[in-house]
Amino acid sequence: MLRSITRFLRDEEGATAVEYGIIAGLMAMILIAVFGTDETKGLGAILKGIFDGIGAKVTP
Repeated sequence: MLRSITRFLRDEEGATAVEYGIIAGLMAMILIAVFGTDETKGLGAILKGIFDGIGAKVTP
């Protein structure tokens, strides 16, 4: 019984799926923090201003 518990605790198979899930969740949180959901603040507002300016210059 002790040997099977020890083997279970040392088993690292399948840990990569959990690690990828954690990484994906952290990346999603970082992207939301950077781009934000509010269009008046943050990098999202800056990018929107840049693309609106480009669009105004391109449109005749």
